[in-house]
Amino acid sequence: MKTGRISTAEAACTDALPGAAPCGPVSHAVSRVARLHRIAAGKLLKGLGLYPGQELLMMHLWDVGPVRQAELIKTLDLDPSTVTKMLQRLEQTGHVRRRPDPDDRRAVLVEATDESCALHTAVRDAWDSLEEQTLAGLESDERGELTRLLAKVEANLCHETEGCPGQG
Repeated sequence: MKTGRISTAEAACTDALPGAAPCGPVSHAVSRVARLHRIAAGKLLKGLGLYPGQELLMMHLWDVGPVRQAELIKTLDLDPSTVTKMLQRLEQTGHVRRRPDPDDRRAVLVEATDESCALHTAVRDAWDSLEEQTLAGLESDERGELTRLLAKVEANLCHETEGCPGQG
């Protein structure tokens, strides 16, 4: 018996706009793409023993060196409890270490461990695969145009977002 409804699987793969978003085709597309991108990243990172977002934390530490945990929370723009949980997991796997800040014993410094060097290469390779998967079928000029347009969209959203990391 047909109910006139589509299955959950069909709904997930349709381009149809939800009834509450008739004037938001771009916002709906961005939401779908972001969700699928995170799922694809999650599959690649799972093989490295990471959850999505942990690689961004590690990238920051590899790029800037030891930072205060409070600065990491601000940079990642995540809830303190989320960052704490991420750090606990990364500590358990030997990728980061936390220690008191010698300049302020109340503060905690977070740093990548020497053991995380192998992870650095694996994360770079995973992001390379993700980039190719994401942009498959796009010509070089289309990739450049997409990057340019996404930067404009990001600037628009950042302009309207208080405390946006991109704002000076």
